[in-house]
Amino acid sequence: MNASDAAREILEIMLRHLGHPCEVSLEADPSGEGSPGLQVTVADQALANNLIGRQGSRLEDLQHLVNKLLRQKIADAPRIRVDINHYRRQQDELFLADIRKTADEVRSTGQPRKLEPMNSYQRRLVHHAFRDDPGVRSWSPEDSGRLKRISLLPRNSSPA
Repeated sequence: MNASDAAREILEIMLRHLGHPCEVSLEADPSGEGSPGLQVTVADQALANNLIGRQGSRLEDLQHLVNKLLRQKIADAPRIRVDINHYRRQQDELFLADIRKTADEVRSTGQPRKLEPMNSYQRRLVHHAFRDDPGVRSWSPEDSGRLKRISLLPRNSSPA
């Protein structure tokens, strides 16, 4: 059994024991890294909102538990991303829409802009979004901090 199937089984068992009827399917990672993901489809939106929690807090907890149990089964398993009714995808789209507005400012003014500190997943989303952009590129400093600030720069400039 591969890691994705094992994670799916773990999540299905957890949700069944919690009494939540739902469907769990495999899904590709939107960050472009190809990490496996699980999409939980819940027909009752109130139940979905309860599973997601305030600002995704319960969803984060659920994902943490799935990964913890998965690593007990398969020590070198990749990190599995869990989503419920496409909540994370919608949040990612809103996040990237704001970043693209900032990129438009960089294009029009030619001036670099520093973004707010973000976690590694958000940084991957930003770097992936501007990987092939002809006018704007992303740059992040080399440091060990958990939250880092990415700069958006005109494609032809050097890092600040």
